[in-house]
Amino acid sequence: MNNKRRDFIKKVAGTAGMGMFAAVPFQNDVNRIIKATSAPLKTYSSPRLKFAVIGMNHGHIYGMTEAIKRGGGELKSYFAIEPELNQQFGKRYPDATQARSEEEILNDPEIKIVLSAGIPIDRAPLGIRVMKAGKDYMSDKPGIITLEQLAEVKKVQKETNQIYAIVYSERFENRATVKASELVAQGAIGKVVQTIGMGPHLIRRETRPEWFFDMVNVGGIITDIASHQFDQFLHFTGSTSAEVLASQVGNFNNKQYDNFEDFGDAMVRGDKGSGYVRVDWFTPTGLGSWGDGRLTILGTEGFIEIRKNIDPASGHKGGNHLYLTDNKETVYMDCNAVELPFGPQMVDDVLNRTRTAMTQEHCFLTMELALIAQKNAVKIA
Repeated sequence: MNNKRRDFIKKVAGTAGMGMFAAVPFQNDVNRIIKATSAPLKTYSSPRLKFAVIGMNHGHIYGMTEAIKRGGGELKSYFAIEPELNQQFGKRYPDATQARSEEEILNDPEIKIVLSAGIPIDRAPLGIRVMKAGKDYMSDKPGIITLEQLAEVKKVQKETNQIYAIVYSERFENRATVKASELVAQGAIGKVVQTIGMGPHLIRRETRPEWFFDMVNVGGIITDIASHQFDQFLHFTGSTSAEVLASQVGNFNNKQYDNFEDFGDAMVRGDKGSGYVRVDWFTPTGLGSWGDGRLTILGTEGFIEIRKNIDPASGHKGGNHLYLTDNKETVYMDCNAVELPFGPQMVDDVLNRTRTAMTQEHCFLTMELALIAQKNAVKIA
């Protein structure tokens, strides 16, 4: 009798059960489906400023460049010490000039801001040189990888009053997260209590350079990837001070690399909310995306869930998915038509000496939390 019962349960779970789940897609629990929009960004018939790029070791440099161009920036020149990176970048932007050296860019009075996605350990020292040359600086994350670098960057930034920006692209360059910012600001879910940020990534070992697998160059998995999640925690809770309560890191599946981390998480408490962060390099190749990035924003009157890159259970294609649940209903928002204001805001800040894209304090506190969590992390594998 027991054997027959077990066989029946297996059969239901393996056949009828699968059919049941397939017949009840996730979106049937959604009350409304909305194509989210936003006010169109201003377009510019002529350049508002000229900018340059130094260091293209990470592909994020292309998104960063496009963001400043959306704001009316004109790419004048670029430079990398690696000839192949100059060649690749030049093919993408043939109207820009390859500089002969970093100094040529730093000494060019027409250049107002320098962008970089160099090797992480080199980003802060470059930013210091850029600020001392009288220019603003915009780095890929992590823009700083040690507390010692942070102290020196803060010192020079205060002395020069130049902008030191770090592009936390999971917020600035994700349309659903931009929409979430609007909704939270409008009070759609009440007061934010907590954020949960998940940053899984596909490792693609064969495509990674050697420096990627040495945490000395990267700063550690929390410093690197989780800076996104700390940024979102501070932004959505509105916290201006915070402390890391606990953190841990491990290398579970890449033992061939002695100084590598493929997992990390942390708990953080701010003056206006709390947060949990988890990042990893475990995305399986069958997903169809480089990572199932997710953000949950819990409020007193509802919650928002964001599927940044993919929504595998729903049937919705692509990324930029937002679910809003309040006391009335659950709404799904396709956010692919939402505009990205970060680039134009950065150009405005350079020209007007303002801080509309991100305050300097927020930029530095984000990295400080990531660096402290990394430094104090318990190694569990």
